[in-house]
Amino acid sequence: MAPSNWRTYLVTQESLSSGRSTVEIVREAIDGGIDAVQLREKDTDTRWRYELGLELRELTAAAGVDLIVNDRVDVATAIDADGVHVGQSDLPVAIARDLLGPDAIVGCSTSTVEQAERAEADGADYLGVGTIYGTTSKDDAVEKDGVGPKRVAEIADAVSIPIVGIGGVTADNAGPVAEAGAAGVAVISEITTATDPSRATARLAAAVESGKSPESGEPTNE
Repeated sequence: MAPSNWRTYLVTQESLSSGRSTVEIVREAIDGGIDAVQLREKDTDTRWRYELGLELRELTAAAGVDLIVNDRVDVATAIDADGVHVGQSDLPVAIARDLLGPDAIVGCSTSTVEQAERAEADGADYLGVGTIYGTTSKDDAVEKDGVGPKRVAEIADAVSIPIVGIGGVTADNAGPVAEAGAAGVAVISEITTATDPSRATARLAAAVESGKSPESGEPTNE
């Protein structure tokens, strides 16, 4: 699936799942209609992530859901993931593209127009823009305030590749992110901590669709 068609994007973090496994959460998210899953699992070792990735690859491949690996090009290659997502302090987008090839999906975290334009020029397929509303899932204090949907709109005006808004996004506030020009939203807690991840995924997707332009039905940057 092309990133422009992603509406809901789950970033995994088993430490937030109240004792449930990431495999359980992903399986339920798939039942709820998730479009993409990012294997994140910060603070775990490479072997554990690799073995989890193999399980997720089987699940997502069977469901036609894209599997992206956070940061680690080597793990993405080893599990035959659909692509990788890099941050500003990770491998450059151009290097990730060279290593993975032209068919892989390469995403990049950005929070400014300048970063977004550079990522697009370097060959990114989509942008993760945030933190939108602030989040407690990252340690960096600068992430806690959020850039807001306004920044999504600014970046959407500056680039032609799809945007996924991330950071503090819930079913209650996802609409304005989509309205500002995001193709979809990426979440950790909204699905992972939910009592019913399947229902949470479906609610999130509905909220994104509600934020689409009533005139075009699509975000402005697609």
